[in-house]
Amino acid sequence: MARCSTCGNEFHTTMAITYHGQTYIFDSFECAIQKLAPSCEHCGCRIIGHGVEAAGKWFCCEHCAREVGAAAPKMAHARD
Repeated sequence: MARCSTCGNEFHTTMAITYHGQTYIFDSFECAIQKLAPSCEHCGCRIIGHGVEAAGKWFCCEHCAREVGAAAPKMAHARD
């Protein structure tokens, strides 16, 4: 059994994800998202899919980028 890097749960079917050279153990995708997905700079939600990069910051959508005055946001993969 391994211990989840996010919640500390010990579970018999975990997954290991290596991200930027660091390996994490998770018991669910929910815990992986909580630990690794970036947060929107405006509303704080986790960016699970494509995010918007504007003014060097990450947003979940163009609306949130515009709300903070970021001009001409571009669609991209968060944390590429």
